Amino acid sequence: MNIEPQQPTSAGPAERFIGQVWVDLIAPSAAQLTAGIVRFAPGAHTAWHVHAHGQTLHITEGTALIQARGGDPLVAHAGDTVYTPPGEWHWHGATDTGFMTHLALSASPADADGATVTWGEHISDADYAAANRAARAGAATSER
Repeated sequence: MNIEPQQPTSAGPAERFIGQVWVDLIAPSAAQLTAGIVRFAPGAHTAWHVHAHGQTLHITEGTALIQARGGDPLVAHAGDTVYTPPGEWHWHGATDTGFMTHLALSASPADADGATVTWGEHISDADYAAANRAARAGAATSER
């Protein structure tokens, strides 16, 4: 058993995130799990990406927007948990009006190319705006 010291908070890199994002990795490097607390400022979100082994997000603060490629945007609130299956391209982030924090969990065994996450292009401003409009209209809500 080990107690792992707190690691420094890092800024989310611009090639993976739009806006201000802060990441605190909380699993030791030897773990079979990638775990992090990710904080998004209003308007911040990820680029399109896919996880080789899926991803679980547990929203701890605020309201999250999540969208799978080709799907409708979903809205998740503090206390909700979102599972994205392996191979599903998606993005997630804060609304344009509030901060959002989530715990991100994924299995870390690398795929055949040694990657656990593949990053794609940034989502369009139009797609992000549409997700925010849907959230304000109440059309996209998490299932409870």
